Amino acid sequence: MGREVIRIYVDTSVFGGVFDREFAEASRVFFDQAYRGTFCLVTSGLVEEEIRKAPSEVQTLFDKILDRTEVVEATEEAISLQSAYLAAGIVSERYASDALHVAVATVAKCGVLVSWNFKHIVHFQKVPKYNAVNVLKGHAAIAIWTPLEVIGSEEDEEV
Repeated sequence: MGREVIRIYVDTSVFGGVFDREFAEASRVFFDQAYRGTFCLVTSGLVEEEIRKAPSEVQTLFDKILDRTEVVEATEEAISLQSAYLAAGIVSERYASDALHVAVATVAKCGVLVSWNFKHIVHFQKVPKYNAVNVLKGHAAIAIWTPLEVIGSEEDEEV
């Protein structure tokens, strides 16, 4: 019996992380594993829009991985969920796009969202709040982690 491939939403910060000394190694391994099909990579039109403002090497990486990535859009349901996050005070209107990443990933039924955004997304106080709103609005909870927490080790691949 084959294992189910988990859907992982990747936000803009992870693409940029490949070119950041602090996050480069884990980000590269994450994308290598995604490219090999270890998990189903999901991103959004919002990420694509943000990437187009990024340095050219980030855009090139995004374009390279795009053929192995499912791109989802911000539906009315996702925008409604984003509004619920804002109304709950999880993030302010200024960071509405961060809330939209979480909402899009949730509505797209991703099991995990990966990000290097420690202030508004991967934050120990915010993750339970996002998930409380998700449950109140009839959605599943979503795991929110860094790529480092998602990538498998070589030992994992032997199991």
